[in-house]
Amino acid sequence: MARAADGDVRVPVLDGEDPWTSEELAEVREDLVFDIERMQRAIRIAEKGLEKLFDEGTEGAGRDPADVGSTNFERDQEMSLVQNARDLLEQATNALRLFDAGQYGWCENCGEPIGKDRLMVFPRATMCVTCKQREERR
Repeated sequence: MARAADGDVRVPVLDGEDPWTSEELAEVREDLVFDIERMQRAIRIAEKGLEKLFDEGTEGAGRDPADVGSTNFERDQEMSLVQNARDLLEQATNALRLFDAGQYGWCENCGEPIGKDRLMVFPRATMCVTCKQREERR
């Protein structure tokens, strides 16, 4: 667990990185909470758009085939946006859970520190750069 005796969250750093300050940690946590709220809003909006597109249907008397194709394309785009937002929401929620449990900043693959610089830029990261690159090559 990455909590100090005083109860403060301790997040690991890579060799050569400065330790986390309480202000930096507070900012990272705020960013995660903001991301969660933003993704929840985006999902609600996109789902409403999907409902409208599904209500319009894909076929109908007198509907031009180009209109049907356009509606299908819009629906597919909205479905993709919803799935992407859900993926980002899951990442942010997982990172916040790890943060609050005092386990934030450790690579879920190799167990080594993710690194302060990476987490400052991408607070949802759960893997170090090396492990993430390996995963993306597969």
